[in-house]
Amino acid sequence: MSITVRDITDDPNLEVGVVAGRSGLDRTIRWAHVIELADPVRWLRGGELVLTVGLGLGTDERERRAYVRRLHEAGCVGLAFAVDVWVRAVPPEVLDEGDALGLPILQVEGATPFVAVVETVADHHAAERTRDQHRVLTAQDAMARASLRSGPVGVMGELSSATSGASLLLDRNGMTSAAVPDTEPPWHALVRSALAGRPRGMTLLADGEATILLQTLGPTGRTLGWLALRCPFTVTPHVRMLANHAASLLAVDLLHSRDARRTLYRERAPVLLAAVTGRPPAPLALPAPPWEVVCFRGASPAPLLDEAADALTDVLGDTEAARRSGLCVLEDVLVAVLPTSGGGARLSRRLFTVLSDLPGGPRAAGACGARGPDDLPSAVERARQAATEGYRHVDETDAWALLRSSVPAEGVRAFGQAVLGRLRDHDARNGTELGHTLRHYLDNSAQVEATARELGVHRNTLRSRLRTAERVTGRTLDDPRTRLELWTALSLEPMRCHDGTWHA
Repeated sequence: MSITVRDITDDPNLEVGVVAGRSGLDRTIRWAHVIELADPVRWLRGGELVLTVGLGLGTDERERRAYVRRLHEAGCVGLAFAVDVWVRAVPPEVLDEGDALGLPILQVEGATPFVAVVETVADHHAAERTRDQHRVLTAQDAMARASLRSGPVGVMGELSSATSGASLLLDRNGMTSAAVPDTEPPWHALVRSALAGRPRGMTLLADGEATILLQTLGPTGRTLGWLALRCPFTVTPHVRMLANHAASLLAVDLLHSRDARRTLYRERAPVLLAAVTGRPPAPLALPAPPWEVVCFRGASPAPLLDEAADALTDVLGDTEAARRSGLCVLEDVLVAVLPTSGGGARLSRRLFTVLSDLPGGPRAAGACGARGPDDLPSAVERARQAATEGYRHVDETDAWALLRSSVPAEGVRAFGQAVLGRLRDHDARNGTELGHTLRHYLDNSAQVEATARELGVHRNTLRSRLRTAERVTGRTLDDPRTRLELWTALSLEPMRCHDGTWHA
């Protein structure tokens, strides 16, 4: 709690009375300062209670009024006089100005030295700092106990309680892992837009009169996620301390979860390796078949296993499907066995996209379906052969190659113009990438969240692009035939990607 001018006048240990400017008694005192200069403004920062015997007050009424106005304009919260030292009484024009400006004019009696007033203010601020430190230590202790008792949600609950705020725990893709209160707040969009720059350290965002503190989780290097804390006031150093402490506890939890996840995949790798090489395996801890088998090539496969374990959680979330997927190293490739539910081929493509963005990530991936354990060796061999450059799915490549070879080039152009003509013209005229966006959207089975994550845009941005595509083509994407024709046209004829390259 701050100290006000009223607190000084009410203090029984001080003989300080109010003689003018009573409307300003609730002003907060930042500091008390003795000064006798005629123009003390350059030495003030605002929030001071100025103490004087009147040496610099001026020799006439005009100078004395100007002196009071200068203090008021400099942000002083009060002017206190010691009488019978230089002046016998507070001049009436000073009292008039104090009443007019709402600047408290105080009279310090002879039994109260100025140092007593200064010490009272200093003692109050020292006690307040001690109370703040005690609150911080109490909250830090509560967060530490909550981390052991209820994990990240408990830590965030204690942080929100101690700061009167709301908090979000975000994963590496910027998706909400936990929230306190347990709802996605409207300010989440502001946080998501800030995460597009992959900020490191602590970042402050303005949200009206509130402040959002965004803190990176994890040690130096790869980010494990972010903590977002919204406070209904300007963030103080104590709030920063609490947010840092919470971020450390959350990072420890995330590191523990990551290490446990990596250990689980490494321990299961020999069993999966035996299965994919045709040796009688122990029971496989995999999702129910059929599976999607992916071989990643072009990087050192052993270190890539840990990165793939993390990437599976990025793509699938912290789900049973992610935990039961299998990883192992086979000679020069990393093998992943994934569930097919929700679109296995598209899942394997997204996994390749995440891994290929990493330093030293794979440059190629081949994928093939497997109906059960007996199919694993042949599926791995076919996927290895397909992993030559970029991403290729054996089943899709074989069937698609047959279809492409049977359609004349003139027919491809005519069909593409009929379906995509307006879209191409709009992209060329406006510099947009609606065709590129639609290809990703349709490849992801019209799933907005997965497509937005793959393109690295907010889901609302993606929805806006899709509405524009519908308006340009004059067709609705809810129609299965429309989606089929668009996907076929986009797949038959190469389209320019956002990076200037072409893909089929």
